[in-house]
Amino acid sequence: MSDQMKGKRGLVMGVANERSIAWGIARALAEAGAELAFTYQGDAFGKRVEPLAASVGSDFLVDVDVTDDASLDVAFDKLAARWPTIDFLVHAIAYSDKSELTGRILNTSRANFKHSMDISCYSFIECARRAHPLMKDNGGTLLTLTYQGSNKVVPNYNVMGVAKAALESATRYLANDLGPEGIRVNAISPGPMKTLAGAAIGGARKTYKHTDMNAPLRANATLEAVGGTAVWLASDAGACTTGEVIHVDGGFHVLGMPQYENL
Repeated sequence: MSDQMKGKRGLVMGVANERSIAWGIARALAEAGAELAFTYQGDAFGKRVEPLAASVGSDFLVDVDVTDDASLDVAFDKLAARWPTIDFLVHAIAYSDKSELTGRILNTSRANFKHSMDISCYSFIECARRAHPLMKDNGGTLLTLTYQGSNKVVPNYNVMGVAKAALESATRYLANDLGPEGIRVNAISPGPMKTLAGAAIGGARKTYKHTDMNAPLRANATLEAVGGTAVWLASDAGACTTGEVIHVDGGFHVLGMPQYENL
């Protein structure tokens, strides 16, 4: 894939550390020849992202709070000043109060529900609104990340499942809105992964092990597999794919129950 993304450039939002799904995607895009810009939120994350960005030849990092319109405006103004056009945007941003990612969804607070939906779903719409003027002449790709808890009940996933369901619906609506401009909008749905975000969900280790034991491929997704899928979707090879949720989960999403030996 060394040349699939040659001549293309874009923004990656949501890298937290070297184990982030967003980083797996960024690294794959860079290896395929893409030029990257990164966002982060706050100095602590900035210090983590800076050396990662440097490792793929990027010195373009922007501090942004996706719940703040002014912050988003500044970030995309800086992006437009650096690059008059972009070819892709990767939205790998989600949040819920960790204390509400255990137990029952009945205990979800109104405040956390609103906050989770704002960051995990609405921010994708806000980013799309600002990114599409930079793509409309030549088309482009918007990518986000989801999880199977959007359409099936996963213990402890709770409000994040509702937020991801909304995000997947937003993906389809954005795909329809932006299709006439040649802009494709898709979501990637990895299985459980050992990330900072995934660790916040109650019972994460059990969920990871269960998927590893029962997925048809008997394996969880890797950063390399998710990254490769992102390259396909963002490259010319994905020219006719939009409005989709692409599963990269070892096939776990097709199962109706665990494998026989694990019943």
